[in-house]
Amino acid sequence: MARPRTPQPPVLLRAARLVDVVTGEYRTPGDVLVQDDRIVAVAPREVPDDAVVIDLGDHTLLPGLMDMEVNLILGGRDHASPLIPVQEDPAFRTLRAVTNAERTLRAGFTTVRNLGLFVQTGGILLDAALAKASNLGWIAAPRIIPAGHAICPTGGHLDPTMFQAFAPHVLPLTVEEGIANGEAEVRKAVRYQIKYGAKVIKVCASGGVMSHTGPAGAQQYSDGELAAAADEAHRAGLKIAAHAHGDDGIRACIRAGIDCIEHGSLASDETIALMVEHGTFLVATTYLTDAMDLSHAPPELQAKAAEVFPRSKATIGKAIAAGVKVACGTDAPAIPHGRNAKELEALVDRGMTPLQAIRAATTVSAELIDMDDRLGRIEDGFLADIVAVPGDPLADITVTQQVQFVMKGGQVFRNDVSA
Repeated sequence: MARPRTPQPPVLLRAARLVDVVTGEYRTPGDVLVQDDRIVAVAPREVPDDAVVIDLGDHTLLPGLMDMEVNLILGGRDHASPLIPVQEDPAFRTLRAVTNAERTLRAGFTTVRNLGLFVQTGGILLDAALAKASNLGWIAAPRIIPAGHAICPTGGHLDPTMFQAFAPHVLPLTVEEGIANGEAEVRKAVRYQIKYGAKVIKVCASGGVMSHTGPAGAQQYSDGELAAAADEAHRAGLKIAAHAHGDDGIRACIRAGIDCIEHGSLASDETIALMVEHGTFLVATTYLTDAMDLSHAPPELQAKAAEVFPRSKATIGKAIAAGVKVACGTDAPAIPHGRNAKELEALVDRGMTPLQAIRAATTVSAELIDMDDRLGRIEDGFLADIVAVPGDPLADITVTQQVQFVMKGGQVFRNDVSA
């Protein structure tokens, strides 16, 4: 029998100001009353006598930030060996993910999509287990939207054997682990991820920069396979995202009804217009084009990055100007976990205002994951995901890299403020 929870007193957050991400204006002072996991009142007229006051002084409150493309299973400490895909077992990878999740949460990112495992697990959805542990409060972690295994054709970009160009049979993989060819296998792979806890589906529609798969823009799944994946996801009530750099692959994804494009590096002006017309989201992962460490990559992959990355920066600028719904995503560990807010700085560099960049990590991301009725804003009745930064984020987006207070679901996970 579950032990009853001890009732917790309400919490009053006091700060100099908070950002209303809808109006784009500051509300002063930034007082927020929290009870359990919800915001009870912004600028409350009355405060209960037993409320615990957390005085954050001359800080700015923001909604908890969101990263729509991370892989917590990879990266972090002691991840240098190129043989990690055949050295680490699922148990150790899950422990690695716990440390990466805590680092991400402390950076102010209270919700993430773990967008597609591409490791051998024997069919176990490590990110779904991680999400469950986070929801139960066992670990310090963001709210996690798991994708399970990325759905990918044999030899495609997210085939785990591709990154180190393994010989045949070194890392045998199954349909359950996302390696699927033909519409029937694609449907089976999607159904398996959904059965065991995926809350979003990820497919690989084009080549990639950091895999030995030929051109980054080459379409890898057929139109029919993409449509099959989208059909399975949508009939289960889930959204589907696609790794896609190339213009043909992006257009095929839009035709298939895929909800979100990851990267979108080589989209043409016509395809950008099509994204606007269809309401297709874009997770640009644009900071990695500035900062991804390519020093240990093979020369042919460095050459591919040198070709794709500058074009990608220009494309993202065009997408922003055209009004594409751009959500924040980093592709961490392509950049280190915990530096997620660097993406907001890069979005501003590509043409967003600081407010638009903050919306990309709050309201737009909340809409993408169908949680815009309870996440992404500091409003009465919303989940109490709140972070505090020094200074003026509407003037200087880089202060989002200096998060000093983190509350997720009413629980404080970081408080470095000396009031």
